[in-house]
Amino acid sequence: MNVLVWHVHGSWLTAFVQGPYDFLVPVTPDRGPDGQGRARTWQWPRTVRELSPGELREADIDLMVLQRPHEPELARRWTGRRPGIDVPAVYVEHNSPHETAVDTRHPLAGRSDIPLVHVTHFNRLMWDNGRAPTEVIEHGIIDPGQLWTGEEARAAVVVNEPVRRGRTTGTDLLPGFARAAPLDVFGMRTEGLAEHLGLPAGRCRGRDLPQGELHPAMARCRLYLHPVRWTSLGLSLLEAMFLGMPVVALDTTEVREAVPEEAGVVSNRLDVLGDAVRRFVADPASARPAGEAARAAVQARYGERRFRDDWERLIKEVTR
Repeated sequence: MNVLVWHVHGSWLTAFVQGPYDFLVPVTPDRGPDGQGRARTWQWPRTVRELSPGELREADIDLMVLQRPHEPELARRWTGRRPGIDVPAVYVEHNSPHETAVDTRHPLAGRSDIPLVHVTHFNRLMWDNGRAPTEVIEHGIIDPGQLWTGEEARAAVVVNEPVRRGRTTGTDLLPGFARAAPLDVFGMRTEGLAEHLGLPAGRCRGRDLPQGELHPAMARCRLYLHPVRWTSLGLSLLEAMFLGMPVVALDTTEVREAVPEEAGVVSNRLDVLGDAVRRFVADPASARPAGEAARAAVQARYGERRFRDDWERLIKEVTR
């Protein structure tokens, strides 16, 4: 079976392409957002093939996996076939609504021929899905191993473009947390973050690392801090739990579902969260069992095998 899918979210797609199919990933000469092709920093199997828009017109396609509002039209133009009509299709919604949950109608809400797959139950609840048939297939993570050492008395934060995204990702909360513990903020365009926040460089280190170096660097930090106000359930949070890191997180979106009480502290009280950061930094002995509980919980719910089984079931239903 040939599955057309755009390279949009590298972490999610890395788990998805482990499935037992051939994956056709569009590529353009500029490798822009609609044609990134194969990942350069992730390990993808040989079953992932790059095809240009011209080659897609000639390719056999059994299923289209859409992820952005413009992709149904893009798929029609590049393949000459209409998703959901000429070729079975599903739409994966990775995000929570950008505007209010009450008033935000999903771009596929008016269609009933393309199943809408949310990555969290929270997202399905918050979107107005209209008449689109909906499913929830939760994230699946390729286990990086229990790498946590906690040797550095710092809190790891993972966020791309923290300055631009601001309050959405809790960037404005970082100065308060930096008083509880020095921060390592991993992600793209984190350079200059300390200066932007008015913090000494040692209290807030921006770290834009290659994917292969990210997990070991995170795992050297004492804990994982998740200050995100409004986004989907972050893959970085789940990856930190797989690493065996204790978690301190805002009680927003689906975090409470993912992080059990014994795995850390989840709250919307900043004083409670700050105290938890201080406690883990000061007491590695309490951090270790919390990290072990985090790893056990995430293995049970967000494992790669369950993710693949869920997708294989849905793909069979959609393409039969």
